[in-house]
Amino acid sequence: MRAILVPVPGGPDALTLSTVADLEVGPRDIRIRVAAAGVNRADVSQRQGYYPSPAGAPVWPGLEVSGIVTEVGSAVTLFAVGDRVCALLAGGGYADEAVVHEELALPVPDAIDLVDAAALPEALATVWSNVFLAAGLQSGETLLVHGGASGIGTTAIQLARLAGARVAVTAGSPEKLAVCRELGADILIDYRSQDFPAEIDRATDGHGADVILDIMGGSYAARNVAALALDGRIMVIANQSGQDAVFNPMYLMQKRGRYWGTTLRARPFAEKAAIIAALRTDAWPWLESGAFRPVIDSRYPFNDAASAHRRMEASAHVGKIVLVP
Repeated sequence: MRAILVPVPGGPDALTLSTVADLEVGPRDIRIRVAAAGVNRADVSQRQGYYPSPAGAPVWPGLEVSGIVTEVGSAVTLFAVGDRVCALLAGGGYADEAVVHEELALPVPDAIDLVDAAALPEALATVWSNVFLAAGLQSGETLLVHGGASGIGTTAIQLARLAGARVAVTAGSPEKLAVCRELGADILIDYRSQDFPAEIDRATDGHGADVILDIMGGSYAARNVAALALDGRIMVIANQSGQDAVFNPMYLMQKRGRYWGTTLRARPFAEKAAIIAALRTDAWPWLESGAFRPVIDSRYPFNDAASAHRRMEASAHVGKIVLVP
């Protein structure tokens, strides 16, 4: 089969479409003929040589796919050949086929385009595990999402609104903020021209944000604490700023706040399976009813994966970027 390898870490042109051996299917695994693979920041880091696949996963990038089940292991009970699925991977999505344990896959509703479904697993699992399972966002609370027009952001806006929360976002252009408004964001902040702690304070009458979903990391640490409500929770899922977090712990203590960093890829299998099970029970009905939809920025063929990575690195996208074999 074909896979997009990184023979030598580097820029987008380091992505090389090559031929690799087929993957073996274990007793609880399913083989998926890939319809599309989601593109994530982690893939960019892996291409640059900073975030290799964990032991046991294929060496090529790709944390999520959608497609058709073509083979099932001898002990599989959740899926059958011919099923439409999407799946969360530890690596190996940038290929014609992917093999994954059945408990990390989800059925794709008939109303969802199979290619678009590749945008679901990573963003949904990240948002659900951080905003709902860890931070415990409640109806009536305020969620602040940094990077509101990203794949994570467009997912978080919709899920939080469906859960009855008020949503604030930061984004870098009027066009991106307009998309966030259409998805249900109430408080729109242009981070290039506005101070987000001051805007949150004004929009919430001094209450602050109960939960903050942060992709910027170090450069936003002190301002996140300033924007936090009493008993607030800051969930840090990336450090795109590349900076160290510097803030006065006393301010966090005074707010009885929590500053919590997480990753998804490195979690043990049991934790990831539990997140997928929670999605199937609690979030999937919104997808099946049409209340939630993946926001797709663009589709690129495998042989132009470099352009997909350039678009992501430029932060030019709104929603998710997918690769199509």
